[in-house]
Amino acid sequence: MKLVIVTGLSGSGKSIALNTLEDVDYYCIDNLPAGMLKAFTAQMSGEWGVDRTLFAVGIDARSSSRDLAHFPTLLVELEQQGIESTIIFLQADDETLFKRFSETRRKHPLTKREVSLADAIQLERELLEPIASSADMFIDTTHTTVHQLRDLIRDRVLEQQPGKMSLLFQSFGYKHGIPSDADFVFDVRCLPNPHWEPTLRPLTGRDAAVADYLMNLEPVVHMLNQLKQFLEFWIPCFEADNRSYMTVALGCTGGQHRSVFLAESLAAHFDKLRGHVLVRHRELS
Repeated sequence: MKLVIVTGLSGSGKSIALNTLEDVDYYCIDNLPAGMLKAFTAQMSGEWGVDRTLFAVGIDARSSSRDLAHFPTLLVELEQQGIESTIIFLQADDETLFKRFSETRRKHPLTKREVSLADAIQLERELLEPIASSADMFIDTTHTTVHQLRDLIRDRVLEQQPGKMSLLFQSFGYKHGIPSDADFVFDVRCLPNPHWEPTLRPLTGRDAAVADYLMNLEPVVHMLNQLKQFLEFWIPCFEADNRSYMTVALGCTGGQHRSVFLAESLAAHFDKLRGHVLVRHRELS
C-alpha cells in the first residue's frame, strides 16, 4: 500500500492536491480524523491488498489535539506494518490566507465567536506542528496558482521513483518574498543583471540571448561551478538520510533572468548525473 497524507493550513490548497491525486486513480478521503488513520490503513490493506492500490487522505486541525500530538508515533506504527507513507504539508503566508478566506467567504474551521481568523490560523499552525515536523515535502502556495499546484503535485508525487530523491530547482524574485518550502536558498543578486541591457530586459533566463550573455561573465561561471560542486557533495548526504524530496531555490531581484538561468543550468547538469530533476520558475507565467 502506498499512502499519501495531505495536510497543512486551511486555505493553502489541500482540496486541490487531493483532487489531483484522485484524478490519477488514488482512492481519496478528505478530513479523516488522525486517530482513525491506523484503522483505515488496516481495513484497506485487508480488503484491497497491499502494494496494489494507491491511497490519499486529508488530515487537518479538526482532528483531536491529542491525536495530532501523537502523530509521529502513529507514523512509526504504520511503518512497522509495512505502510509506505508520504506527507505533503501545504502552507501559505497569513496575508494570502486572509485574502483567500475573504474572497471565497468561507469560514475557517477553527474560527468561533471568540476566535478571530488571525487567531484561528495561529492556532492551526500550533496544532499541526507535530505533523509538520514529520512532513516529507512542504509546498508554499503563497505565489502558486491552482494550475501550478496541480502540476507540482503530479511532477513531485506521481513521478517519484522509489528509493530516489526528487530534486527541484526553483527560481524566484526576492521582491516577491523568499519561498518558505526550500531546503537551500542561494542569493544570486550579486551577479550582473541582464535587466539593465535594453535588448535583454523583455527576455528571461530561458532565452538563448540571456544565457549567452551570462555565460560570458566570469562571476556567473564561477558561481555556477561552485554551486555544482557544493550540491554534488551534499545531495548524496541528504539522500543517504532517506530524504524523498529536496528543493533548491535561487533568487535574484525579479526572478526573471539570473535565477532562472542558474536554475535551468543546474537542473540540466544534475539531470544528466541522476535523473528525475525538476525545474520551476515561480515568477514566470
